Amino acid sequence: MRAYPNNGTASVRRSRRITNSLLYALLTAGGFIILIPFVWMISTSLKIPSQVFAWPIEWIPRPVRFSNYIEAMSMRPFGRYYANTFLITALAVVGQVLSSSIVGYSLARLRWRGSQVVFALILSTLMLPEIVRMIPTFVIFSKIGWVDTFIPLILPHFFAGAFNVFLFRQFFRSLPKDLDEAATVDGATLFGIYWRIIMPLSKPVIGIVAINTFRYSWNDFLHPLIYLNDTKLWTITLGLRAFQQEFNIDWNLLMAASATAMIPIIVLFVIAQKYFIQGIVFTGVKG
Repeated sequence: MRAYPNNGTASVRRSRRITNSLLYALLTAGGFIILIPFVWMISTSLKIPSQVFAWPIEWIPRPVRFSNYIEAMSMRPFGRYYANTFLITALAVVGQVLSSSIVGYSLARLRWRGSQVVFALILSTLMLPEIVRMIPTFVIFSKIGWVDTFIPLILPHFFAGAFNVFLFRQFFRSLPKDLDEAATVDGATLFGIYWRIIMPLSKPVIGIVAINTFRYSWNDFLHPLIYLNDTKLWTITLGLRAFQQEFNIDWNLLMAASATAMIPIIVLFVIAQKYFIQGIVFTGVKG
């Protein structure tokens, strides 16, 4: 007996294909729109000054000046700026991952009275704008004598961030409790369980916290501006600000330096995007 296709099912599949095609087309168009500023930056970095604000926009510079990158890097000691920024960012990532994971581990895996209240208090700090804490924090660091050092840019990251604590807690709660019990039977300490069992299984959430902290610290402009006065201690963001002169801005050189400053962020995301996506999925649907 010959079977005939269900017209209703075929119609549903057709409508889904059309919907998905429209959705992909919309996302593709949105992606191109988001890329426009980046393309303009790269194009401007290869232009001569007279072409920067030419209308209509010359997307392909003529002539192409790769020498803008060499000139931009030689105008200021960008090698020192990059080294300072890498040092601050690396220590910030280490501090944030360690401190937030320890607090998250305590709230998720250990049983102690008042843990829920402490967790609620930690989350409540998210509602406090950073600008409110900026002046008291500066006064404290100034009294201690840490202004014009890297310490104010590094030390706060060794005190767990509320949102990162939330991410670690949610992920740790998704791991089976049997792991802790089995490790305890084998004689493992609480820190041993955290370091040897829980952390190796937490690469997705470690990845997303590390990426977010790296991005925040690398792009931070306000805090270095407040705490760093000595030009030898400047970060890359302050170095970019130096291109803005009193009556003139070398936009082509500024865009060339900005393009080089983006390279570590792009490389990090390409390498760790798997953990970034997994971290979003796991911390968003589990716990």
